[in-house]
Amino acid sequence: MAAGAVCVAAMQSQDSPKEAPMSQPARTISRSGYAIARLPAAEVERLAKNLTPEQYRVTQKSGTEAAFCGNLLDNKKDGFYACVVCGLPLFASEHKFNSGTGWPSFFMPFDKDHVAYVKDESHGMERIEIECARCAAHLGHVFEDGPRPTGLRYCLNSAALIFIEKGQPIPIASQPLQLKTAYFAGGCFWGIEHRFQECPGVAGVESGYMNGSTDAPTYEDVCGHGTGHAEAVKVLYDPAKVTYRQLLDGFFRMHDPTQLDRQGPDVGDQYRSAVFTTDAEQQREAEAFKLSLQSSPKYVGRKIVTVIEPAKRFWPAEAYHQDYVERTGRACHSVNPWPEVFGQDKAPAKAH
Repeated sequence: MAAGAVCVAAMQSQDSPKEAPMSQPARTISRSGYAIARLPAAEVERLAKNLTPEQYRVTQKSGTEAAFCGNLLDNKKDGFYACVVCGLPLFASEHKFNSGTGWPSFFMPFDKDHVAYVKDESHGMERIEIECARCAAHLGHVFEDGPRPTGLRYCLNSAALIFIEKGQPIPIASQPLQLKTAYFAGGCFWGIEHRFQECPGVAGVESGYMNGSTDAPTYEDVCGHGTGHAEAVKVLYDPAKVTYRQLLDGFFRMHDPTQLDRQGPDVGDQYRSAVFTTDAEQQREAEAFKLSLQSSPKYVGRKIVTVIEPAKRFWPAEAYHQDYVERTGRACHSVNPWPEVFGQDKAPAKAH
């Protein structure tokens, strides 16, 4: 089997750069908080008018610059490498290595959501082409002969990149979105994490432990009921796409807030329903939302027991808890609230 075919077979999941999907990332906001929705063709065409003939040939016509001729091949400065067309950060200096091939080489991307993969069967062989996830600019190819820890070599054209040195002003196009943070607990964090990952405008969700009495708790500590921590999720969201009130709405729909220290078969104080607020504004909004919900017909005779209190330190859970539902396919918290929150025509099943 050719090396390119081996690489194709390996790229089936998103758990590591070596197992990246053969497609454009489904997210519209990357895990590191950048806008990565695919730009319209007209916008790409407008941006491409600012390119030099060589940059245009490489990025828009899938060209390849001559080996050992790129101006970024020997660059050893600290910083990051962004797309020459749209400015999306693609690779970082700490992941650059000398491959001896004549092209800038990296063993992993800046963020795995920032790079898309396409099968390239030109030149009588099967290779994996890499593109900018936001504007589809051709960047180069990825091969399985790189160093640890990924074993990959992202082989780039200098003409497809611009270098932003550490300490220098970062162009607006290369800056992350201004995200906000929210914290929720509503039973097993696997399901809560999964449902928030489906919410449009949410950039990232992380499972962890909050508002207990000890530092650096483990899963075993929390399950022992001696630390007071709740299984919670940290939600990074773009307030221009989803409001805090909409997150609250979704949260109260995705679990039963009338169950005290439990959620279905999961029993214990770590499964309590809670909203952990980051400031006075979130506190007021969460309390008002809970009060309004309690007075609605849905909760007549049923007391909402959700605790609303200021957030203490968030302790990330062990790696095997992260993205659990996505990785395993196991169902947990089966209610998808977003079609109701946004309207049936505005909430796709998977829209990060």
